[in-house]
Amino acid sequence: MPIRGVGALFPPHVLREYALIADGERGALIDPRGDIAWLCIPTWHDNAVFSVLLGGPGVYAVAPTDHRFTWGGYYEHGTLIWRSRWVTSTGIIECREALAFPGDPHTAVLLRRVLAVDGDAQVSVRLGVAADFGAHPMQQIGHQAGVRTLRAGSLRLRWSGAPAAHHRSGRLETVLDVPAGHHHDLVLEVGDRPLPNAVPDPGRMWERTEHAWHQEVPQINNSLADRDARHAYAVLRGLTSASGGMVAAATTALPERAEQGRNYDYRYCWIRDQCYAGHAVAAAGPLPLLDDAVGFVSDRLLADGPDLKPAYTVGGGRVPDETTLDLPGYPGADARTGNWVNDQFQLDNFGEALLLLAAADRHDRLDREHWKAAEIAVAAIEHRWTEPDAGIWELGNEHWAHSRLICAAGLRTIAAASAPQSARWSQLADRIITDTARDCLHPTGRWQRAPGDDRVDAALLLPAIRGALPAADPRTTRTLAAVRTELGRDGYVYRFRQDERPLADAEGAFLLCGFLMALAEHHQGHDIDAVRWFERNRAACGSPALFTEEFDVIEHQLRGNLPQAFVHALLLESAHRLARPWPAHP
Repeated sequence: MPIRGVGALFPPHVLREYALIADGERGALIDPRGDIAWLCIPTWHDNAVFSVLLGGPGVYAVAPTDHRFTWGGYYEHGTLIWRSRWVTSTGIIECREALAFPGDPHTAVLLRRVLAVDGDAQVSVRLGVAADFGAHPMQQIGHQAGVRTLRAGSLRLRWSGAPAAHHRSGRLETVLDVPAGHHHDLVLEVGDRPLPNAVPDPGRMWERTEHAWHQEVPQINNSLADRDARHAYAVLRGLTSASGGMVAAATTALPERAEQGRNYDYRYCWIRDQCYAGHAVAAAGPLPLLDDAVGFVSDRLLADGPDLKPAYTVGGGRVPDETTLDLPGYPGADARTGNWVNDQFQLDNFGEALLLLAAADRHDRLDREHWKAAEIAVAAIEHRWTEPDAGIWELGNEHWAHSRLICAAGLRTIAAASAPQSARWSQLADRIITDTARDCLHPTGRWQRAPGDDRVDAALLLPAIRGALPAADPRTTRTLAAVRTELGRDGYVYRFRQDERPLADAEGAFLLCGFLMALAEHHQGHDIDAVRWFERNRAACGSPALFTEEFDVIEHQLRGNLPQAFVHALLLESAHRLARPWPAHP
C-alpha cells in the first residue's frame, strides 16, 4: 500500500528554495530540509519515485536532528553538485548532493555525503522509495554487510551507508553521528535493470562525478557575468541526455498562476527550446552542447520533415497525451503529466532550426546530413508558411507575425552560409516579410501580433535580433519602443497585454522576454539600458540561481516549472553578447 503521512512531514516550499541535481538522464529537486522532493526514474518523463513536490509519497531526507537551524547552500562552481548547509545551535553541517555523472539511462545513483564542518554532526535519515507516484512502495529483499537490496514495483534498489536503519511506517530510518571534521557517505542506486554485482565505492563515484563535470562544463571568461553564465551552461548540460535531447524543465504541473489551470508537463524536448540553447552556446563558442542541439534537431527534421512536432521525448519519441494524477498537486494546481503539444503545428520551429544550423556553420560544425536537414526545413517553410499555427506561446492557430518573421530570419541567415541556394532562400525571406508587413504592420509602424490582433508582443523583438531586419529598420525600432513602453514594468517584461488588468495581475513577468529586451537594446547600441535589463532579470531567482519561466514581480516568487531551460539559455547568450559590440549579420 502507498506510504501515507509524508505530506505532513514534508510540506512544499516556495520554488526559489529548491536546488536541482541532474545527470542528463533525470533530475532531482532538493528542498531546504534535505528532502529529495522530486525524482523520476529511469528518465525524465517516467513516473516519480519521490513526489512530495506534488503532494505524493516517496521520500529521501537527510537533515539535522536539531530542528532549530538556518538553511543555505551553494553549487560547487561549474557543476550541479549541490551542498546543503545547515547552521544549528551546536555547529555547522553540510550535505554534499549529486546524481552520479554522467548518468546511465537505466540506473540513477544518488550520492549524499554528510560533512561535520564545525562540531560534531547528528542527522536523521529517512528513505521511502515509492515507484509510479506511490503505487509501488519499496520492499526489502536482502540485507548483507550493511547493504540493503530492495524492490519498488519493477525498479531495483540498493542502499549502502545506513547499516543500522530500521523500518518505520513503510520507511527506513536511522540517525547518523559524524565526528567533527569527518564525513559519512550514503549511496542509493535505483534502476529498471539488474544492478551491477559490485557495490559502488563512494569515494570513486564522487571523484568520477567531479571530473566529469569539470570536463563537460568549460571555463567561461570575458562575459558580462562569468559565474552565472557558467552555471547556466551547467544547468543546460544537466538537462541534456546522451541522446542530445534537452528537456524544457525537470518538473511537471508547477503552476504559472494559482488556480488558473496553467500548469503543464515540461519534461520533454521542445524544438524551439533546444534551438535557443544551441544558439546561446554558439554565442559562447563551439562548445559540446552545440553539437548535441544540432544533432537532436537535425535527426527530428530528417525523420519527420514538414510534420516536425513541437516536442519529443529525450529519445525522440512521441510526447504522451495529458492525463491527471491522483495526487494533491503543488498548491494552486492539480497534478498532471503528458502534454497536448502533439496536436499543434508551430511554424517558427523551422526558422529556429535554420538559425541554429547557421550558427553551428559559423563554427564549422555541420556535415552533409545537417545540410540535408536544413534543406528539409527550408522546404517545410516553402510549403507551410501561409498556414496558421499555434505560435511561440502555443495559443490558438493564427497567422502569427512572429512565426513568419522568424522563418524569414532563419532563411536569411542560412542563405548567407549556402552560396548555391542563397538567392532563392533570400527571395523567400523577402516574400514572407512583405506578406507579414501587409497584414501585421500596425498603423504606428510597429509589428503587431497577428492580422486580427493589433497588440504588441515581446516575441516580436526576436526576428530583428536574429537578422530578419536591420537594427535601423523603422519597424524594428518602433517595435522595441512599443514593447518597452507597453510591456516593460519595473525592469521586467511581460509577453503581451492579456486584458485591461495591470500586467502583473494577469501573469508573471516572462524572464525570457527580459533577456530578449536586453539583447534588443544592445542590438540598437543602447548598452547601458541593455545591462540594466540583464541585471534585473538575472536576479530573479533564489539562492540556487535557478530560473522558472515566470517571475511574480509583486511577491518576488518563481512561477512555473523548474528550472526553465530557455531562460538559462538566454542568460548565457546575453552574458556573452552584451560583453562585446553587436556582430554584423551576414
